[in-house]
Amino acid sequence: MQIVLILSLVAAALGSGLIAGIFFAFSTFIMTAFSRIPAEQGIAAMNSINVTIVRSPFMALFVPTAILCLVIAVLAVINWRGGVSALMLAGAAFYVVASFLSTIIFNVPMNDALEKVSGNGPEAVALWSTYLKDWTWWNHVRTVASLLASVAFVRALMIV
Repeated sequence: MQIVLILSLVAAALGSGLIAGIFFAFSTFIMTAFSRIPAEQGIAAMNSINVTIVRSPFMALFVPTAILCLVIAVLAVINWRGGVSALMLAGAAFYVVASFLSTIIFNVPMNDALEKVSGNGPEAVALWSTYLKDWTWWNHVRTVASLLASVAFVRALMIV
């Protein structure tokens, strides 16, 4: 059982760390670059990313990492080890709640709304302006949460 725990923590640390890096790229330069181009081009670019990402290796990392975090949370509870279990639960909560669920609750609906507009009319420009601000804010949340999850899993590995 110890080897399963260690391998799960390593995989969760790597998965959440890689996801944090992807989100970090969006937060620090991709969305900023999109904000500097006309709304019509930004919307088209983001819509293209949103279509592409669900068919990319990103999904093969994002979803299984969430599932693995749930497994880690269960392992932490059924075999409580004090501080290490608390770190395991913290890492799982950061990833599942603040990264994975916030994506479903906040970012995906914004992506769906963006998919329904095109062009450079007032409605598109207004939506794009709001989208850039709100989507990026929630992406910051996902970035920090995924990074904190990775840190919690690494710290748990250090004391397990």
